[in-house]
Formats: sequence, structure tokens, C-alpha cells
Amino acid sequence: MAIFFNTEDTAKPKISFILLKRWLNTILRQYDKNAGEINFIFCSDNYLLEINNKFLKHDYFTDIITFDYCEGLKVSGDIYISLDRVKDNSELFGYSFLDELLRVIVHGLLHLLGYKDKADDEIILMRKLEDKFVDLFKNMKNGYIK
Repeated sequence: MAIFFNTEDTAKPKISFILLKRWLNTILRQYDKNAGEINFIFCSDNYLLEINNKFLKHDYFTDIITFDYCEGLKVSGDIYISLDRVKDNSELFGYSFLDELLRVIVHGLLHLLGYKDKADDEIILMRKLEDKFVDLFKNMKNGYIK
């Protein structure tokens, strides 16, 4: 199967999708998992708000919603990412757009790998892993892996 990148009501972000796929597959291999069908759907705040309302009954903006369809060693799911939220959060927290986008992308993958982020200790672990894997992407982008 494969990893796909799609859009709804927005343009695709300017990033190497070949490198993104390589990065995500590298992470999956670290967990002894394989990609089933993983769909990343980049969209606007309003589009994701509709999904948040319809499926989760939440009436607020969010940067990501992950739908988990994993079975066994195959990691599958739909990951919706609001590029509006990514942009706003990158400015709010002082990160580059690319760093924030990578953080949100890997956040969704970590959810598919079973990580949660409701309790304080879960949030701390999730942030630590996000940082680790964003660094991995940067190392891959520069042509080496530590």
C-alpha cells in the first residue's frame, strides 16, 4: 500500500513529498510497522471545522484530526491537517512553517501508532517524539541520518 497526500480547498504545501514518504516509512520501520493506506489531507480551517463538528461534535478549530483504520502491522488512516492552523501556530509559537507542518504530520502518524495526548505524561512523550522525528527529517533532508 502507500502514503498519499491530497488537498481539499487549499493548495499543497511546498515540500518534497518523496522525502516525506521516505521519512514516514523510516519512522514506521522503527516501530516494525508498514504503511497500509495512509492519507494526509491538507485543508483549510473551515473544512476541518466541518469535520470536527460532524464526526467529533466539537465546535472549534484544530490543526489535525486523525481517523485510525490500523489492522495488525499495517498502519492505515486518514489524517486531516489544517494548513491555516499550521501557519497560525508556527507564528504563535515561533517555529518555521515547515517545522510546524512536520510536527503536525508526525503527530498524526504517532496517533496511528497508538500514542495518545490527553494526559500530561502522554503530551510530554508526544512532544519528545515529535521533536525527535522532526530532527530525523532535517537530517534526512541534509543527506544523512544520525
